[in-house]
Parts: sequence; structure tokens; C-alpha cells
Amino acid sequence: MSKQKAVQSSHGPIDVAAIRAAAKKFVDDGAVASGYKGNREEIIQMLNEALATELVCVMRYKRHYFTATGLNNEPIKAEFLEHAQQEAEHADRIAERIVQLNGEPDFNPKNLVQRSHAEYDDSGDIKSMIRANLIAERIAIESYRQMIERIGDTDPTTRQMLVEIMAVEEEHADDMSDLLDI
Repeated sequence: MSKQKAVQSSHGPIDVAAIRAAAKKFVDDGAVASGYKGNREEIIQMLNEALATELVCVMRYKRHYFTATGLNNEPIKAEFLEHAQQEAEHADRIAERIVQLNGEPDFNPKNLVQRSHAEYDDSGDIKSMIRANLIAERIAIESYRQMIERIGDTDPTTRQMLVEIMAVEEEHADDMSDLLDI
């Protein structure tokens, strides 16, 4: 069997030779393939806002973890810590994707809160902390939903990452909602 130059699909042949040539020609573009359809600058900006949001959420959850008091608050504190760790993982994934898109993740603390969609919270009582976290999760969910909608099919990798992160944010919101009922 001879080597195939094109692979057949339902949409016509895939031009393997052209793909190989473009991959070699644009090697400095890293992970961004020649057929990439997304508006990289806009997506990187959205991702930097998402990064800021996740970092602010990490700080808010960490503050709540360390400052929540009371004999019956250990399970709630544990939930805050778990969420802080998951938000940090989200931030790492987002920063990595920004780099893959040949952008620079913006970790500058000077304007982190201004770029974040969610707000920082320094509540003193546990119910207010839970409520602030629920509100922030709802903001994150809606922000991700709008980003996913805006990206559409132009960047399937970023879209999939945001869908996965949004699913975890929905779990966080559900957890905070359940804690409000305690």
C-alpha cells in the first residue's frame, strides 16, 4: 500500500502535504495551527480576565478558610480550602492556554481586582462568606457561559477547557448553596 497524500473524510480529502508544509513554515507559532479560526487577541484578553477572576477567587476562598471561626465550621473551612485549590488549578490551566495561544498570562497584582469579574470579599461571619462565594461562583459561571458562546467553534480547545472549568464552578455553586441551607 502506498503512502496517502490525502485522507478522505465526509467533507472531502484532508491535504496532508499542505498541513505538513504549514506546520513547518509556521513553527514559531507553537501550538497555534495554521487553520486556527479564533480571534487570538480577543480570546487571550478573555482568558486573562478569567485568570484574574480565578486568582481573586483563590484569595477569597483562602481568606475565608483562614478566618472562618466556630466549633462547627471545620467542614465548611475544608470546603473553602478545596475550592481554593481547584480555583488555583483553573488559573494554571488558563495561564497555560494563554501561553499556547502565544499570549502572556497577566499575573500583575496591581490591577488584578479590576480585571476580575468576581469580587474579593472580607466578610467576617460564615454565612456572609458562603453567600459571597455563591455569588462569585454564579458570576464565574455566567462569565464562562458568555465566553464559550463568544468563542463558538473557532477555538475548540479553549472552548472545551472553559466548559470543563464551568462544570466545576457549577459544582462549587451547588456546594455553597447547600451550605447556606445548613
